[in-house]
Amino acid sequence: MTSEDTTALGLIPAPRKVSRVPPGPGPHPLDEETVLSAGPGAEGVARWLRATVGAATGLPLREGTGDNGIALSLDEALAPEAYRVVVDGRAIRVEGGGAAGLFWGAQTFRQLLGPDAFRRAPIAQGRTWEVPMVVIEDEPRFPWRGLMLDVARHFMPKDDVLRYLDLLAAHKLNVFHFHLTDDQGWRIEIKRYPRLTETGAWRSRTKYGHRASELWDETPHGGYYTQDDIREIVAYAAERHIRVVPEIDVPGHSQAAISAYPELGNTDVIDTTTLSVWDTWGINPNVLAPTDNTLRFFEGVLEEVLELFPAETSPFVHIGGDECPKDQWQQSLTAKNQIVDLGLKDEDELQSWFIRHFDTWLTERGRRLIGWDEILEGGLPPNAAVSSWRGYGGGIAAAEAGHDVVMCPEQQVYLDHRQDGGPDEPMPIGFIRTLEDVYRFEPVPPGLSEEATRHILGTQANVWTEVMQTRARVDYQVFPRLAAFSEVAWSALPAPDERDFAAFDARMAAHYARLDALGVDYRPPAGPLPWQRRPGVLGRPLEGPPPVV
Repeated sequence: MTSEDTTALGLIPAPRKVSRVPPGPGPHPLDEETVLSAGPGAEGVARWLRATVGAATGLPLREGTGDNGIALSLDEALAPEAYRVVVDGRAIRVEGGGAAGLFWGAQTFRQLLGPDAFRRAPIAQGRTWEVPMVVIEDEPRFPWRGLMLDVARHFMPKDDVLRYLDLLAAHKLNVFHFHLTDDQGWRIEIKRYPRLTETGAWRSRTKYGHRASELWDETPHGGYYTQDDIREIVAYAAERHIRVVPEIDVPGHSQAAISAYPELGNTDVIDTTTLSVWDTWGINPNVLAPTDNTLRFFEGVLEEVLELFPAETSPFVHIGGDECPKDQWQQSLTAKNQIVDLGLKDEDELQSWFIRHFDTWLTERGRRLIGWDEILEGGLPPNAAVSSWRGYGGGIAAAEAGHDVVMCPEQQVYLDHRQDGGPDEPMPIGFIRTLEDVYRFEPVPPGLSEEATRHILGTQANVWTEVMQTRARVDYQVFPRLAAFSEVAWSALPAPDERDFAAFDARMAAHYARLDALGVDYRPPAGPLPWQRRPGVLGRPLEGPPPVV
């Protein structure tokens, strides 16, 4: 097809191959008589189509076969996440190499119907629905295409999490990194340790804006997910072929846990009974004590986590490992004795001992540990994977050493960073990362060896919510940049400086209409709307281009 034809379809992420069907009677219509058939293994996608496209169009999509129909089937000749959509005047055929590929094909079919197919109910009775005559063949570039959502800093209710899973699915993203614990809140029910949520899920007030701001929101803030909530979220994600990666932060970012169980902290350095859930932002000095008692405690936590996140949908467990100041360990006699007893060199190796313990523990239970790139310090555990956030450097070192890597460098894909340098940006944080900047992000660093490149599992955008108090604020930071990121993660794009951003931006015209239909409070291309601004609230803008690390 011509670039104009591709732009007219407005598909995001861009498929690998789109072919025009020879001239015929015109677009394929859908009507009250259109039927839907599902071959073996396609039943779940059929249910999803009836619940979404059926609801938006008002068409019953009854079970049946025929030329006025949609046929869903699996084709073992395709890769598991690959799909084919054929609209050629006969029954519309959506085929996938596996159930996941079929689901991504159904997402593309929904886009072909137009933006109103993303609504929850019809907006016009008797409307004619049409699908253009095309053949689309597609498969993803990376197996890991993720979004990390931080619900610890500002809690996001369960229904909003489910909504975000739908938004990930609409963009063919297949990993939901669920950041559940931090200094500012513990968000998952652990039955053997009830104070984690009774005490650790709530803070008395919250810093409003950057930590240097003088403003406070004096309203108590908190919330958590019951174990049944977690099971529902995991099941909902699985129906959309999204893997959930739970994150339980250790040994830093742990003040919420210490406030609930003071014995977890460095009691020979500070009076941990005076600590409460942290109400501001930054790197917290109060870290877990490196003791066997702490290990046993978090083994108990993780036993319940593994039960809630089954291996088939959550093979990875994220344990954080980042931003763990060693000051208290350097002052702690208990920590010093542990270093001597274990034959370690210093506090960096003590952190590595902590991480290695859980790498072994998870491996014995059929799971894989993944952590932020600080887990490289003091030696990387043998089975661990790395989330490379401080730049490319940690990911390069890990991949060259034979470890799997997810590339999520702060300088490129932290969506809490501001989208523009204008004065109206709400609580501006970090470097300017525009829609085009994200579109030109390349997850595989130049010069990486062929063997190391095979260890790049994929990429992930991260959303830290210190200055995102509501769902609307999260939407504003995430969209429309997540659309550009989804194309980076899915599509076979050329080198960054060769990418046709103008063509992508033209396709965004259709995609903005889809986001409108989905009720997403994205940042408009012309800048924030009046109610999206936060005048007078201090942020932390960084000047100049982000460094390459």
